[in-house]
Amino acid sequence: WYHDNLTRHAAEALLLSNGQDGSYLLRKSNEREDLYSLSVRGKDSVKHFHVEYTGTSFKFGFNEFCSLKELVMHFANQPLIGSETGTLIVLKHPYPRKVEEPSIYESVRVHTAMQTGRTENDLVPNAPSLGTKEGYLIKQGKIVKNWKTRWFTLHRNELKYFKDQTATEPIRALDLTECSAVQFDYSQERVNCFCLVFPLRTYYLCAKTGIEADEWIKILRWKLSQIRKQVEQRNAALNS
Repeated sequence: WYHDNLTRHAAEALLLSNGQDGSYLLRKSNEREDLYSLSVRGKDSVKHFHVEYTGTSFKFGFNEFCSLKELVMHFANQPLIGSETGTLIVLKHPYPRKVEEPSIYESVRVHTAMQTGRTENDLVPNAPSLGTKEGYLIKQGKIVKNWKTRWFTLHRNELKYFKDQTATEPIRALDLTECSAVQFDYSQERVNCFCLVFPLRTYYLCAKTGIEADEWIKILRWKLSQIRKQVEQRNAALNS
């Protein structure tokens, strides 16, 4: 559940779209070299907390841990944390994998252990496949430029769209490894539109709200960034 280089948008997109209440991950902080960021999924939001490395220990809330192993064992016991807003969250689900990094934080007010006797072996990652999302979008036709509502599902590197939510077979499955860009589009008469650029076609999609369009763009862009990283790592391994 440690994610080395993580941005705020990617961390929040991952935990909101794919996590559950109590999902959390630890990342490096942008603010200082000695700070880490704990991102935690609450009911409908993600909160961020500081973990400070002093050089000899790790400070989190009112607790101080002499070693990394001690810190990990503490999290295995599902600690309860709270923010200045009064929200209390039990850290239940460590989220494995890679994402990116936040800049807004809340200070820790409450920090107590809920269970005892658990160890780091109890930290079994229980996360669904990375970055899933689904929902209705309005899509422009290829030949006849009319707009039709379709049900979209994003799973791994595949974006599928169906006639509606009850359909079992997709109309088309788009391979995101072939997509070169995802961006807002202002060329259409409709609002809240964005497009996906493929070699042979650009797909124009519209969401019901700007927030929804922004969510789709963020998670799709994050997918593309992960695909590029995988390609770079593969090429580097081949060249080494």
